Parts: sequence; structure tokens; C-alpha cells
Amino acid sequence: MDQSLVLGLTIFAIIVVLAIVYGSVKIVSPYEQGIYIRLGTFMRVLNPGINVVTPIVSQVIKMDLRTQVLDVPSQEVITKDNSPTNVDAIIYIKVIDPAKAYFQVTNYRSATVYLAQTTLRSVIGDMELDEILSSREKINLRLRDILDESTDKWGVKVDAVEIREVDPAPKVKQAMEEQTSAERMRRATILRADGEKTGAILQAEGEKKSRILQAEGLRQSKVLEAEGERLAIILQSQGEAQKLRIMSVGASTLDSKALTVLSLETMQSLGQGQSTKWIIPFEITSIMEGISDYLGSGKNTPAREISDVESIEKAVGKPEDILGPIPSIEELRVDLKNLEASIEQEKSKAEAVAKTRTE
Repeated sequence: MDQSLVLGLTIFAIIVVLAIVYGSVKIVSPYEQGIYIRLGTFMRVLNPGINVVTPIVSQVIKMDLRTQVLDVPSQEVITKDNSPTNVDAIIYIKVIDPAKAYFQVTNYRSATVYLAQTTLRSVIGDMELDEILSSREKINLRLRDILDESTDKWGVKVDAVEIREVDPAPKVKQAMEEQTSAERMRRATILRADGEKTGAILQAEGEKKSRILQAEGLRQSKVLEAEGERLAIILQSQGEAQKLRIMSVGASTLDSKALTVLSLETMQSLGQGQSTKWIIPFEITSIMEGISDYLGSGKNTPAREISDVESIEKAVGKPEDILGPIPSIEELRVDLKNLEASIEQEKSKAEAVAKTRTE
């Protein structure tokens, strides 16, 4: 009986000792801090690790120092231009002073959410709907500054505020869609008109260039034709000049008797003609004298000395000096080939211009 009592007391004492040890040792995680309260008095803030406190009469409240995400419920807000809009947000907060977060406010999370709702309603109410939709970043920064200043006395820091959704009323959304559709139609009309204008300008510019090219081709073709005609005239003139030169050189070697024979043959051909009237020049007497001389009964019986080519060239000059350089047959063929090639090239250009204009 005594041994059982002793064993029971021993076990009880061990349990009491373990309870006292367990109550006096507090382990704080690395992301936490503890608020040490003894007999209703705030003693100190416990840092991460093992901390020894007075058992039974002490209390330790652990505060999470990590960033916390709070959801601000959606609420209807009237904008500056009287447009009902549903707005919600997300807040990122962090406890930087556990003592203030515990003693200065009952529940710092709920207090921060309610403060964010009122602040969001105030900020959105001072802005128009178009500005709200286009300036979310500006609203986020403004909300963060206001909330961070207000929660500083609670030992809470607001890291960021993000507007999650801006949902205008159905009628407002319908009006916005109609406005957007009208704006898109207006832009489409402007773009279509600009395209037609640009197309007309390009078409006119193309026709202008086509006319210019066609006129240029026609001009070059006429120039080449004129050049060909000029070359033909030159060649014809040089041929006539050569003919005259040959005749003059040949005639220079004839004596007076040969000229008399030619005169008689000419008169004979006149007599064989059908004409009944002849016009005989006054120089007929010289022809008759030539005939007398040819028959040996003239006054000037001695024949005229025959002139050679060298004496003629001394008197009037060489043919090349009078007529200019006379092209050879090979040079004429080369000039004609070049002229034909130029004409074919101009025809090809004219056909290409006409084809481009047709397209």
C-alpha cells in the first residue's frame, strides 16, 4: 500500500515537472515573433528560437511576420460621372510590429479590409469611369499610400494594392460597347477613305508615268526615224555626188570630136521623137562649128587636148576634200544594223508601256 502511494506520487511529480518544463519553454518559428505576457503585463517580444518564460502565469501569442493576402469584397461604387460600377481588390500586408498589431487593434486583418473598402469607395468616387478603366496603376499606388499611412499605427505595412476587377453596370457596359463599335466604324471609314485616296493617287501617278514613258518612247522613235532619214539622205547625196564626180572625170577625157558625136546623137534622138516643135539654143552655132571641125572643114581643126584626172584634181581638188569622207559598204551595213536594233528596242519599250497601262 505504501509502495503504491509512493509510485503514484512519483508519477504525479514527474507529470507536474514535465508540465512546468513544457509551459516554461516556448519555441518560436523563424517567420514568427511572440508576444510575452505575464500576469496580464506585456513583458517583451520573443524572437525566433527557444525562449524560457514563467510557467502557468505566462502567455505567449505568436504573430506571423510573412506577407499576407487579404481579399477586399466586391462593392458597388458610384463614379464621378454617375456610373454604377462594381469594384474589388487584393491587399498585400505584413506585420512589422507585433506588439502594435496585437494591442492597438482587435483584428488587424479585418480592420485593414474594412479600411480598404472605404478608401476604395472614396478614391473611385472622385474619378470618372474612363479614367478608372485606363488608370488602374495610378489607383493602385494611391490606395497603397493611403492604406499604408493609416495602418502604420497598427504595426502593419501595406506592400501593394491591386484592383482586381472593374465591372460597370449592364446598361453602362451596353453604352460603352455601342460607343466602341461606333468608334471602330468611324476609324474603319477613315482608313477605307485613306486607302481609296492613296489608291487613286498611285493610279494617277502610274498613268502619269505611263504617259511620260510612252511619250518618251515615241519621241525616241521619231528621233531614230529622223536619224535614219537623215542618214539615207546623206547616203543618197553622197551617191549622187559620186555619180557626178565619175561623170565629170569621164567627161574630162573626151576631146572635141567626141563631144561633137554626142551632140549629133542627141539631135538624132530629138528627131526620132514625136514632138513637132524644137527649141534650139543660141549656142547651136558652136555645135555646127564642132561638126565642121569633126568633118575637117572647120576653122579650128586641131583637136582639143585630152585632160587627165590629175589635172582635174589639181584644178578642183580631190573628191574626198569636196564631198567629205565617203563611207564604205561595211560601214553602211553596220550603221543600218545599229539603226534597226535601236528601232526594235524602242518598239519593245513602247509595247511594255502599253502592257503596263492595260494592266
